[in-house]
Amino acid sequence: MKSDGAYDVIVVGGGAAGMVAAGVAASNGKRVLLIEKNRKLGEKLSITGGGRCNIANAEEDERKLLSHFGSAANFLYSAFSQFGVRETFKFFESIGVPTVVEARNRAFPWSKSAPEVTAAMFKYVKGQGVDIKIGLPVARVQASNGKISHVLMGGKEYTADSYIFATGGVSHPETGSTGDGFRWLTELGHSVENPTPTIVPLRVKEAWVKSLAGTTIKDMKMTIFVDGIKKQVLKGDVLLTHFGISGPLILNAAGKIADLMQEGEVTAHIDTYPLKDLGILDKHIASVFNEHKNKELQNVFRSIAPLGTSDALLSLVPNIDRDKRVHSVTKEERRRLAELLKALPLTITGLMGLDRAVVADGGVALTEIDTKTMRSKVCENLFVVGDLLNIKRPTGGYSLQLCWTTGYVAGKNA
Repeated sequence: MKSDGAYDVIVVGGGAAGMVAAGVAASNGKRVLLIEKNRKLGEKLSITGGGRCNIANAEEDERKLLSHFGSAANFLYSAFSQFGVRETFKFFESIGVPTVVEARNRAFPWSKSAPEVTAAMFKYVKGQGVDIKIGLPVARVQASNGKISHVLMGGKEYTADSYIFATGGVSHPETGSTGDGFRWLTELGHSVENPTPTIVPLRVKEAWVKSLAGTTIKDMKMTIFVDGIKKQVLKGDVLLTHFGISGPLILNAAGKIADLMQEGEVTAHIDTYPLKDLGILDKHIASVFNEHKNKELQNVFRSIAPLGTSDALLSLVPNIDRDKRVHSVTKEERRRLAELLKALPLTITGLMGLDRAVVADGGVALTEIDTKTMRSKVCENLFVVGDLLNIKRPTGGYSLQLCWTTGYVAGKNA
């Protein structure tokens, strides 16, 4: 029987990866302590996916799935063969969280409630007999001779045979992800790449965007330029915000756009009618105007512009009278409206910071981790999981899947 402060496994960090790791280790007969410095488990999990919790990506072709993890893919095959997409769905079904798959293979809980996922995970961890200590941060990680000897928390030492670090990265620091794990890993001898926001909204200069905060322009095409030279094309939906632009399409492109900003001024055009060329769009507008020739321009334009944008977009057309009757709109004015709808102007001034990042890169190089077990090659009784690993991935369920997979593998092997 181990003494009060002695455990088989200590898991530091009670987020998605930490809860899975603790529960799996306990289900294998280990005495497990789960430490979380927040006052409750799963703070970040409870807000993920805009509160809906994009729990996984339902791509069952392992090779296709792992291709989204870039250069990390070759390191992850063994881990995903132990606990992949199928196992993830079975696991959540077993703890009372049925799932539903939406566009782009994004899987959500049937309830569309992230807090319900957190509650189910808490119930699972408790049900496995895990000891949980919340509201107390780990003050120090002590190591000697290439092993962790104990952690200090609340003035008391806690020891274990194995330790799992699941503290998360630095995105959403308000949820407790403040980089503690990176600091400890560096002190233990790991090489840690400094984190930068990668899946993050973009800042823009234009006031018209900010005036439409909360509006989504659907099915658009965005062409991105550097110093006027075309560099990239994005197709899908864009969310306008009080600081710029966001949404899954933008978040996933942010890393590439950050690179482009090193080359010169980054601008963009939003084409709100990507399936019509300028001439066809002009004829379409003329047809709508002809049907409503005695109505005011501002009223008719609402049926042409993307939903909720007409007043702001009309203000971008100089010297046009929004109160005039449509039959008085000149061919030149109509053409300018068509040109605007084909090329709404944007100037990208930067990326939002870590506080807005969905995912930040950085962390421990995978060459320093045995990814078959998630054991550190530097510190023999340490396992590293989740956002502490330097793995780039897009939005769409990939981040949480990484947490479930690496957490499971560490919990099984610790």
